[in-house]
Amino acid sequence: MPDNDFLVFAGSSNVSFVNKIVETIGISLGSVEIKRFCDGEIWVKYGENIRGREVFIVQSTNPPAENLLELLIMIDAAKRASSKSITAVIPYFGYARQDRKDQPRVSITAKLMANLITMAGADRVITMDLHAAQIQGFFDIPVDHLYGSSIFLDHLSNLSDNLAVISPDVGGIKIARAYAKMLHAGLVVIDKRRPKQNLVEVMHIIGEVKGKDVLLVDDLIDTAGTFLSAAQALKAEGANKIYGAVTHPLLSGPAFERVNSAEIDKLFVTDTINFDLSHSEKIKILTAAPLFAEAILRTFNNESISSLFNIDKG
Repeated sequence: MPDNDFLVFAGSSNVSFVNKIVETIGISLGSVEIKRFCDGEIWVKYGENIRGREVFIVQSTNPPAENLLELLIMIDAAKRASSKSITAVIPYFGYARQDRKDQPRVSITAKLMANLITMAGADRVITMDLHAAQIQGFFDIPVDHLYGSSIFLDHLSNLSDNLAVISPDVGGIKIARAYAKMLHAGLVVIDKRRPKQNLVEVMHIIGEVKGKDVLLVDDLIDTAGTFLSAAQALKAEGANKIYGAVTHPLLSGPAFERVNSAEIDKLFVTDTINFDLSHSEKIKILTAAPLFAEAILRTFNNESISSLFNIDKG
């Protein structure tokens, strides 16, 4: 594919991931200069003409908040350089956990992020495994929501002949049910209570896990508190091997220590967030780059990408 058909640019949050995307597509990475003044202020300049061209900016918005600000500035710079269209490709959409006003005097940050990205000048968003699917409705521009299940299923299909899929909370039942159906496995739900941020208390397990291998599925893993508590509860109920399939590996604070100490045999994650794999031998990274590469190509060619984000509803 010729380089001048469209341009893909990388923010600094995960350049290696974007390199995999353009390598899969067969184009060169777009030239953009991102600098910081001594006080940390971000400066962006595109290194080639983008007037009248379709631009895809790839940037995950995991902390620090500069990743989000960098994305906004890149969108603004592309808009002011008269690009034909701007697609914000956000492999991990951060600040999505605050998606409703569940207590007084708090922000709905997921809606705020959607407003900021739209107002900066993005024409479309491509993302994967949002913390809540309804966040798509927070945007006033088209959103293509990809699912990580297509990445994981090939690696999970031969895990066990006696498998149960575990939803770590009631909110994850839909995705867990889909995994269970596609893997021909049973479905189990963990009823948990969260007294405060990053602290989980497992209440009880709904379903049968005794003598079974289990697969915990979730959209993200942060401090791994949920996983540690779930693994302990599952083992106490007689589960055999414990596996995890989590799309976005935030892995902050004591996460690696918890993963290493937990009775988890293998944790599968994707590369939407850049991290040092040397911290744990239990973690296996599966690349999401081909999925995003195909989504970018189909978006540019005005083709349907429904096959990329369809998920078996169970």
